[in-house]
Amino acid sequence: MAGALLLAVPQADAMQDRTEQAEPSQEALYKDASAPIEERVEDLLGRMTLEEKLAQITTIWSEKGNLFAQDGSFDPAKARELHPGGIGHFARPNDRQGSSSPLDEPFRDERETVELVNTIQRYAVEETRLGIPVLFHEEGLHGYAARGATSFPQAIALASTWDPELIEEVYGVVAREIRARGAHLVLSPVIDVARDPRWGRIEETYGEDPYLVSEIGVAAIRGFQGTGLPLADGKVLATLKHMTGHGQPESGTNVGPANISERLLREVFFPPFEEAVERTNVMSIMASYNEIDGVPSHANDWLLQDVLRGEWEYQGGVVSDYWGVRDLVTLHNVEPDLKGAAVRALKSGVDYDLPDGDSFKELPAALEEGAITEEEIDTAVRRMLRMKFEAGLFENPYADADYAEEITDNEEARALAEEAARRSVVLLKNEGVLPLDKAAYQKIAVIGPNAAVTRLGGYSDVPTRTISLLDGLRNEFGEGAEIVHHEGVKLFESGDDWWTNEPVPADRDANLAMIEEAAEAARDADLVILAIGGSEATSREAYAANHLGDRTDIELFGEQQELADAIFDLGKPVVTVLINGRPLGVDEVAERTDALVEAWYLGQETGTALADILVGKANPGGKLPVTIASDVGQLPLVYNRKPSALRGYAFGSTEPLYPFGYGLSYTSFEIGEPKLRRSSIKADGKATVSVQVRNTGDREGAEVVQLYIRDKVSSVTRPVKELRGFQRVSLKPGQRRTVRFEIGPEDLRFWNADMERIVEPGEFEIMVGSSSEDLKTATLTVTE
Repeated sequence: MAGALLLAVPQADAMQDRTEQAEPSQEALYKDASAPIEERVEDLLGRMTLEEKLAQITTIWSEKGNLFAQDGSFDPAKARELHPGGIGHFARPNDRQGSSSPLDEPFRDERETVELVNTIQRYAVEETRLGIPVLFHEEGLHGYAARGATSFPQAIALASTWDPELIEEVYGVVAREIRARGAHLVLSPVIDVARDPRWGRIEETYGEDPYLVSEIGVAAIRGFQGTGLPLADGKVLATLKHMTGHGQPESGTNVGPANISERLLREVFFPPFEEAVERTNVMSIMASYNEIDGVPSHANDWLLQDVLRGEWEYQGGVVSDYWGVRDLVTLHNVEPDLKGAAVRALKSGVDYDLPDGDSFKELPAALEEGAITEEEIDTAVRRMLRMKFEAGLFENPYADADYAEEITDNEEARALAEEAARRSVVLLKNEGVLPLDKAAYQKIAVIGPNAAVTRLGGYSDVPTRTISLLDGLRNEFGEGAEIVHHEGVKLFESGDDWWTNEPVPADRDANLAMIEEAAEAARDADLVILAIGGSEATSREAYAANHLGDRTDIELFGEQQELADAIFDLGKPVVTVLINGRPLGVDEVAERTDALVEAWYLGQETGTALADILVGKANPGGKLPVTIASDVGQLPLVYNRKPSALRGYAFGSTEPLYPFGYGLSYTSFEIGEPKLRRSSIKADGKATVSVQVRNTGDREGAEVVQLYIRDKVSSVTRPVKELRGFQRVSLKPGQRRTVRFEIGPEDLRFWNADMERIVEPGEFEIMVGSSSEDLKTATLTVTE
């Protein structure tokens, strides 16, 4: 049958395995929930045939339909025929046929997904020889990517909250909704440090800074997994993506080479992964598609063995990215065939072949040839079995459809999605027009391609409900003002979504005509709210040559700039709301608009949250997790540059449009001078920095107090500043608070010329303020 995962097990050995291996007794140690997990793993592993072992480290996704009957139900007879060693790992049970669009055919709902999961689990537990349950994985980048699940703000928006406690709460809800449908592993969070806004996947990240990404990433993992193992109810195992260098690809194109030195890897790209391994019980890490210094990550034993498992002492498994092992043959050309790719990946530290196991199914032949040992296979199988025991699958592999329906997108989840959306909004400019005085406007024109749609971003499905900006404003103003709407321009004629391979851009002449209509619709309005930016088709993951998403520019797509110019030319007050997944160089818009709001993709509750912000029911407190460049020629443009960077351009500027950490409020804050409890410490000592922050305005609001350091003189070059702490502080008018940070060796250390991690004596600038540019400084001296 097409697509079957028929393992080429040496026939004599396979027959011997099947005839000699008896059914285990109920007293088998691995079935004893009170026994230590390591002992259970070894007991089970010792009972397994090679065929059964290989089933555990391969996956089923693209060809899952081959296991279903005509009515779409799971067929045990087909499973026995196609996978005689059992089913170890099953991808995305909520979709129906592997890679497909939920817009073309809706994916399974809660009850359908639970029924499939439970049927497969019942077969695995009751009808296979060893009764090993199946591990199901799902996607949960900013919400469970499943029909009807709660859609939270996209990752880059969540990072803009600078609020780890909120992040943990958000991903706790995501975990609960995933676990309720029967999956125990999620392929999230993305902790790539992103340093190129041309890269379509920047929206999936937590920004450009390793410290911020680390803190948000650790919070996300704790939300998914909790703080201990085995997993508690409602928790799932997290997967860190993607190790590493993925966020600064050559030319900004997805899967491109990461032309990054070991120093830059260790200073910028490694820290989020290292922090996660050190501070959480993470058990799953995904290798990245790209190469580093000529070696693809899926074949990089220095990366996955020496650093990850050696230096950091990581004990969990490494999953391939989808078809990442096969890419060693088809993309990178470092192996001649899938057998060679499987051997190299496994030896390099990749344990599980996603999504279809088409490479690892060649391992039996490699074993027979002596290219690999069974012990090397056993190492990967141990890691998978341990995950299953830690997930509690052997004790409770089943899900409850009634419970899944009860908790999915419930009122608690919706309220949290709304609050997360409010806290994600970043106010970039305000010339006094915001917050809106509702009594001052009788007619408001809401114009733009993002006004009446709710952009969710990549790795989404179709939520139970969505509220657009236009919906939110109409709900807010009711009969108090006339709200008129015009789309302004179309972005695409067709395919304006994340799934369509080749979307068709809108016709320029037709858009120019629409711009005239939009200007006419807004001509007698008292206020214009202009909703522009991007969509899931203008920038996204480029996961295939016919499914692109990276860009050569950072400008507004299509005729949106012409639309903005026409609206500004009316001479009306204009509030521009950017709804997009990547930072855009909107310098002309920023110059002419009266207020500029960066909303990113705010999830299903977009409209309510934005209306609350615009009318002042909520006070914006978000901060940029990335630098916004004004021109693509400045890239890469990051705040933590080296001293020799950005000397200048002939006839151009090195200044960003908006700096990292920037964001305004409807109130004002005063952040005092940083005070050091001790101005001098030893290299292994710690210093406490305190700073007073006061709300000097007349509204309650939140300020993010940010701590940066700079090593004034060092034996190798160091960044001009590095984030080393932050706190989001909510204050009422007139209220003040003292914020304290502790600086220790982990904040001052760096990699010297011999690639040794040290703290060098000398002076350090300690900088505290409201952004990477608005800072006050003290000096800390470090002695021997």
